[in-house]
Amino acid sequence: MLKAIKTGLLGGIAVALALSGCASAPVAESNAAPGAARPAMWKLADEDTTIYLFGTFHLLPPELQWRTAAFDTALATADELVFEIANLDDQAAAASAMTRLGLSSGLPPLRERVPEEKRAALDAMVKDSGIPAAALDRFETWAAALALVSVTFKQLGVSGEAGVEKSLGAGYKASGKPVLGLETIEQQLGLFDRLPEEAQRTFLVGVLESPEDLREQFRKMLDAWSRGDEAGIAATFDEDAKLSPTLRQALLTDRNARWAEWLDARMDRPGTVFVAVGAGHLAGRDSVQSMLRSKGLKAKRIQ
Repeated sequence: MLKAIKTGLLGGIAVALALSGCASAPVAESNAAPGAARPAMWKLADEDTTIYLFGTFHLLPPELQWRTAAFDTALATADELVFEIANLDDQAAAASAMTRLGLSSGLPPLRERVPEEKRAALDAMVKDSGIPAAALDRFETWAAALALVSVTFKQLGVSGEAGVEKSLGAGYKASGKPVLGLETIEQQLGLFDRLPEEAQRTFLVGVLESPEDLREQFRKMLDAWSRGDEAGIAATFDEDAKLSPTLRQALLTDRNARWAEWLDARMDRPGTVFVAVGAGHLAGRDSVQSMLRSKGLKAKRIQ
């Protein structure tokens, strides 16, 4: 499975899919001590504007404690909270967008869109998903892959309910402060819809991994996130770039560039903003911070 799924490049889509419900299964335990998680956080500031940048993990095991005093203080001072998408729990909107963008006629059966040696794994995942094979055959390849991701969540025992965005969004909205989005659900799905078929099939094949491999990869990524290990997080995406530069460009680099532009423009208005996006966007050579530096803006690591 492409590690981008586990670290959160699917963003609000991953959360929306996970909120549809997945059974609990034993996830590989993190090496981080309980209550010791300190995910990375940065501060971008001038005379009248402060922006906190926090790298999230969209799907987490329910028992993990990741909030710190520094995190809570920064969030409490913010005038607005910004996610990748604002309406994370709008499953109806996600389903509607999937139907509009993901269904097509005249497609080959899904089994024919994966190599022969992957078909048994695909059959098993389709069976576990409970989605009729005939229904999946009507999905474009990217949409079928996303529909099957719920099986991965079940195998890992992770939930959008325990993810950073879900746990923050409800409480923040209750405070009466605005929750904004850098993208919409339709825009996020459009990233996949515009991929060439070859990249879509790479994505689908990437979903078909054994539960054992998934748990080990997830454990390593969760440990890196819990420690705030930028190098460890970035290494994951460097590996993915070797597998599919097209996916990396669409899901990571281009989006980071757009978000850096948004942050640059937001610095021109006073106030305090808390921005929470997938951790993979805030680490490595194509990170949001590196793109901000090219604009003369430097985010300081504060956790």
